[in-house]
Amino acid sequence: MIGSARPAVLLLAVALAAGCSPDDDGKVAVPAPRPSGEAVAHCAALAKRLPRALDDDLRRRTVKPESRYTAAWGDPAVVLRCGVRRPAVLTPGTELYNPSADTAEVDGVDWLLEDTDEGYRFTTVGRRTFVEVAVPEHYAPEIGIVAGGISAAVRATVPTEL
Repeated sequence: MIGSARPAVLLLAVALAAGCSPDDDGKVAVPAPRPSGEAVAHCAALAKRLPRALDDDLRRRTVKPESRYTAAWGDPAVVLRCGVRRPAVLTPGTELYNPSADTAEVDGVDWLLEDTDEGYRFTTVGRRTFVEVAVPEHYAPEIGIVAGGISAAVRATVPTEL
């Protein structure tokens, strides 16, 4: 299915920074996904388990608009979105489809790694709901940002496809 893993160090670089920016009121603007079906329950459970801080230094931020499907930490913001669509690189028939895309396992969760203009984007693989985390280039390659809190919360709340 999905191919070999890049070093887990890069996985931290989960960057969804594209489209996410701090507002004048200090809130982080994050486009909220619109999950449906069982993803709604998975994302609600995940929201309750997300850590208050990542890597002890990046404190939880308020997102705008308020949504149980998004979260942010630090400045620049590491951003999580739950219930996103399947990435094109994982979708058969799309122009970008790549069945051997780079993945890495961190704390029992497999993540697809994609480079973006702002840093890195990681999307869960093999889970019944897609969770995406964007990490700005500023933090790379600090794996601690994603490893403990986010992967553990995903593992506990979003079931595998099997």
